[in-house]
Amino acid sequence: MDKYGTKPEDFAKIAVKNHRHSVNNPYSQFQDEYTLEEIQNSPMIYYPLTKLQCCPTSDGSACAILASEDFVRKNKLEAQAVEILAMEMGTDGPSVFSGENCMNVVGYEMTKNVAIQAFKKAGMRPDDVQVVELHDCFSANELITYEALGLCPEGGAAAFIARGDNTYGGKYVVNPSGGLMSKGHPLGATGLAQCCELTWQLRGHAQKRQVVGVRACLQHNLGVGGAVVVALYKLGFPNAKNTGNKVEAPAKL
Repeated sequence: MDKYGTKPEDFAKIAVKNHRHSVNNPYSQFQDEYTLEEIQNSPMIYYPLTKLQCCPTSDGSACAILASEDFVRKNKLEAQAVEILAMEMGTDGPSVFSGENCMNVVGYEMTKNVAIQAFKKAGMRPDDVQVVELHDCFSANELITYEALGLCPEGGAAAFIARGDNTYGGKYVVNPSGGLMSKGHPLGATGLAQCCELTWQLRGHAQKRQVVGVRACLQHNLGVGGAVVVALYKLGFPNAKNTGNKVEAPAKL
């Protein structure tokens, strides 16, 4: 806020978006939609973050099956297989301790560095991604992560939100699951839950929250103190196509 003039309502609009997305996710811990006024008028936790801009205490589980290409072809699972194009991990840098920068304390710099590595490894740019699941433990974290991942220019997050470039009909759909603040944040299961959502999006199995024409997805997960992982995914085989809004039950393994 001090650096770029971001307003409290910019953070609150992120919470409006994530709670709205959660309505269409049967796996979400909370599935309630709120107005901007309701978000802003919920109990203040720490200015400018109100209760509805913070992730809840959660329990949960998630599972992903990792398979070789030979296994996929042998079992005729090409239409389900999602390829990990890149998965990069990084930790806090010296600036966390010396830079007096609150954004870096909660992961901005390490996210930016790891995102650059992941895009380079995959031979991609942020513009190549359509769906993002990122670590929105608080609305403030989601806002700075837009910039750290390169989804918008540094200092451009407020304008990015105002244009609706973080939701359906915009440039990206960020946290179609409802994110941590709605879907829940069961800590150890959070990363795989994000992976599940992106896999369903790529397969065309996300039902009412399906993003049409998904070709590539980005996952961002972090822990303060500090480590971050950024991963990029796509359907792994040329003959496997996203089914858009058409809902198909996944084949059994």
